[in-house]
Amino acid sequence: MKDPILIVGCARSGTSMTAGMLNICGAFGGEMYGPGPWNQKGMFENIDIRANIVRPYLEKIGADPRGQKPLPNNRQVFEISPPEVEKFKQDVQRSIVKQGYREGTWFYKCPKSAMIWYLWHCAFPEAKWIIVKRDHADIIKSCFKTRFLTAFHTKEGWQGWIDAHERRFLEMKIGGLDVREFWPSKMIAGDYEYAKELVEAMGLKFNEPMVRAFIDPKLFKD
Repeated sequence: MKDPILIVGCARSGTSMTAGMLNICGAFGGEMYGPGPWNQKGMFENIDIRANIVRPYLEKIGADPRGQKPLPNNRQVFEISPPEVEKFKQDVQRSIVKQGYREGTWFYKCPKSAMIWYLWHCAFPEAKWIIVKRDHADIIKSCFKTRFLTAFHTKEGWQGWIDAHERRFLEMKIGGLDVREFWPSKMIAGDYEYAKELVEAMGLKFNEPMVRAFIDPKLFKD
């Protein structure tokens, strides 16, 4: 069984758009949350892994299962026992197989995974990571518009939350993970060669007509 592609980033960065593009280009995502008010093309986040594996783990270590406040601290991120890693790995693998995975490339998209990246890395050391990036000011504007993001009520509060994510992204890079940054804004501006480069780096074939049909620049404004 191949290790997955793991898509992370601050919420409201374009992680769903990025995951949707990989799904269109052949990556297996399993049973995923569909469209909603804040992700009109779909969330592309695995229902079972999020609800029954990631969320309970965050609750167990005392972190916000929504990935807002409080976030895991360094002790919670790095003090992980081998049996805990093995259980997490087996739970994820069993889940994705139960959902129909047999072979090839599969992915899991979840902004919260950046907060527990070390657990994912220990479980799947050969995983390919995509860190989805967006201008901080645009993320903050979107947070204020999005009803499920309620932890902070000031720009400074959300900026601190973003900074916490950026520290985890830096840890991932320093830790030697197979990491690529992706800025959806470049694709929104029409640079599909940039998107193609990412898709092919993930071992997939870029389906430009379907990706163009999927991408709606108007939706990225929020």
